Amino acid sequence: MTRSTVTTPPPGAVPPETHPDAPGPGQPLGPHYSRCFGCGPDHPTGLHFEASSPDGLTVTAQFTVGENHQGAPGLAHGGVLAAAMDEALGSSIWLLRKPYVTGRLETDFLRPVPVGTRLFVKAWCTGISGRKAYLEGEARMGAPDGPVAVRAAALFIEVTIDHFVEHGDVSGHEFEVNP
Repeated sequence: MTRSTVTTPPPGAVPPETHPDAPGPGQPLGPHYSRCFGCGPDHPTGLHFEASSPDGLTVTAQFTVGENHQGAPGLAHGGVLAAAMDEALGSSIWLLRKPYVTGRLETDFLRPVPVGTRLFVKAWCTGISGRKAYLEGEARMGAPDGPVAVRAAALFIEVTIDHFVEHGDVSGHEFEVNP
């Protein structure tokens, strides 16, 4: 699969380094916000990601496509699958313990995903250049080595915590993972 230069690390990009306070290998990441559509346990129709990092740099997560996630009858909505990839990619950047936002997301849909399918998602950072983080990921159907249903690449931009204060209502919210 060919990626655009926007999501390919430039020459000189450095490998990511896991922050010492990031969850250790095999430890659950937990939600960054309880009502987050991707990882929040309190979102009524969310993905309810179960994410962890097997090695301190890669994130693996699972979710089951539910009735509320369908587009065409019986199939996952492409936007929900893109949101799942964005969540997984964003989870992998949390291991750096810096606030980032999605700047660009490229998603390739390789096969239809029926409602009821358990997706096994894996995401990793391929490089850091200044405030830019380059990420890739994939979602497999039914098992960690099952057929690939979705691939994604993204460019995330490091921001200050003021970004969230200025553009959202963070009062009364506690961020369990994302700083």
